[in-house]
Amino acid sequence: MRLIVMLLLLLFIAGGVVLGALNADLVGYDLAFARVQVPKGAALLAMLALGWILGGLTAWLGVTTRHHRDRRRAQKAGGAAKASKAP
Repeated sequence: MRLIVMLLLLLFIAGGVVLGALNADLVGYDLAFARVQVPKGAALLAMLALGWILGGLTAWLGVTTRHHRDRRRAQKAGGAAKASKAP
């Protein structure tokens, strides 16, 4: 299993190197407070990574928020059940 993961990692690294080499032209970005020029390949990979991170963060926040909400509801329901059983 570890060998397969290493081979996939090397495949993606090679793909990133090829993507960067084929898109070596500089692209200018005006960010209102700074102007930067980066190679197209680096910009594409950076935006891909940023999208992956933001998507993962959104999914994680959605799951943890729902988990906390469900726990609070279960605690309230457990507290109400205990209160109704008390003499």
